[in-house]
Amino acid sequence: MNYRYSILIQWSDEDQCYVVSLPEWGEYCHTHGETYEEALQNAQEGLELLVESAIAEGEPLPEPQTLGKTLQTV
Repeated sequence: MNYRYSILIQWSDEDQCYVVSLPEWGEYCHTHGETYEEALQNAQEGLELLVESAIAEGEPLPEPQTLGKTLQTV
């Protein structure tokens, strides 16, 4: 997969794990991992599934964020 989507990984004291956000896919699109590496792997697998599902459903893919360009929220 060669898409350029954002992956935000942060430690959660409350959950005692790394929580991952995939901002281009919506505010409720999250995964997690016990280690940073596991969280990253889960994020990459999740992104692949999201892209495959959107393509299969004929839905447009969200535009990736890049430095200097932010998402607009509605």
